[in-house]
Amino acid sequence: MKSLKYPTLMLCFLSLASCSVFKKSSSSQTDNNMKSNVITDRKWKLVELAGKPVADKINGKEPFILLQKSDNRYSASGGCNGLGGTFTLLEHGRIKFSQGMSTMMACQNMEIENGLNKALVTADNYSLSGDNLSLNKARMAPLARFKAVK
Repeated sequence: MKSLKYPTLMLCFLSLASCSVFKKSSSSQTDNNMKSNVITDRKWKLVELAGKPVADKINGKEPFILLQKSDNRYSASGGCNGLGGTFTLLEHGRIKFSQGMSTMMACQNMEIENGLNKALVTADNYSLSGDNLSLNKARMAPLARFKAVK
């Protein structure tokens, strides 16, 4: 009789423990979905690029990015040309941008646009803190920082 108590207790313990594992997994997915909903379908104003502040207007235009959840497309501007392509949100705050189309105008200041384009292609993850979005590469300093436009 004693020999059956311990295996039975162990089986009950493992069964209960496995229930909590599945519960945590689903809440983690919910957290990731909530996070992705916060960064998509919002306009984000570029405020910092490669650690340097970005002016409100570049060539008379506001530099920004917009991530559209419905078709996983982004549109952006570094103050001159329109940039666009697709993006993929992955688990644990990971993101991947594909280089897409761009208009081909020549403007006086192309530095911000070139830097933004490079940051989008290089970024592999993002972090969100309130109304601030950072695009990052690995654990290095942020490539670009954005502020939500209200």
